[in-house]
Amino acid sequence: MSQRDPIRVFVTHAWELSDDYQRVFEYLESARNFYYRNCSNPDQHPVDKSVEGLREELRQQIAPTEVVVALSSLFATHRDLLQFQLHYAKASDKPVVLMPGFGRELVLPREVGELADMRASWDERALVDAIRRQARHEDTTRWDTIEFKIE
Repeated sequence: MSQRDPIRVFVTHAWELSDDYQRVFEYLESARNFYYRNCSNPDQHPVDKSVEGLREELRQQIAPTEVVVALSSLFATHRDLLQFQLHYAKASDKPVVLMPGFGRELVLPREVGELADMRASWDERALVDAIRRQARHEDTTRWDTIEFKIE
């Protein structure tokens, strides 16, 4: 992964910029030496507003990606769209990183959890590591160093 070859990321959406959607990109932007290209575009509303029109636009956004970041917060309000995006990602052999609701634990049905290849917490490092691992199979063996004084 480099500036010339960024990881292509799709974040699930329902044609709106939710707080969790924007928070994902705040985390990705704050990560050092992490280059990505956002393939999701919730601002690009399809001309065909039918269910199939919405799905076709989502297919086009998901197709070029290397990894899908699924926001579980969409389940409460846009269950069908979230499930479609996850099923299409799996059918297209795209890995899925599932994010819990920020600041709250949502109970998701088993079938949604089973579509995820990995779960990540709301932590910049955990999210970036999960994306790297799933998109490019990069193992990030980072360690926390704690300094303390023995007296």
